[in-house]
Amino acid sequence: MTAPTTGVQLPAAKDIRDMLTGLVGKPVNVSPGAPVTPTPEKPVAVAVYVDPQMAVNALCLMDLGAAAYTGSALALLPPGGAQDAVEEDGELTSMQVEALHEVVNVLSALFNTPGAPHSKLHKLYAPGEELPGDIVGMLAAFNRVDLAIEVPTYGKGALSFVVP
Repeated sequence: MTAPTTGVQLPAAKDIRDMLTGLVGKPVNVSPGAPVTPTPEKPVAVAVYVDPQMAVNALCLMDLGAAAYTGSALALLPPGGAQDAVEEDGELTSMQVEALHEVVNVLSALFNTPGAPHSKLHKLYAPGEELPGDIVGMLAAFNRVDLAIEVPTYGKGALSFVVP
């Protein structure tokens, strides 16, 4: 049995904005938002981060909009295709999932602050993919930051960071 990890801090909204802006090369707007919660009608992407002992120490949840728009902007995919994924298809293309994987992998740096255990991306669950029960149980944790984002020329979405 290992002691629970301590030291993982929720990133500040400004740090999240700066990271996303640098990543997609566009000034991403970030403001307080509602918690991102998966439902059958509203699939979300869930990135699971772990410490060196493979204990889950952070989660990043993105609604379909945030997932499609950040991934598509990173991969320089056309905004129209990202908007179709959100508004018509209700799911991401394999190329969008691949780009989103890179987005959430880079976002792991937000948790790697002095004194905190090293966090790395363990797994990305694409929107609509079934989540394991233990991960579902962590999604409602109160130690979280919930944000609305807007990626210029792409659209709006929501993301939440959760430290279980």
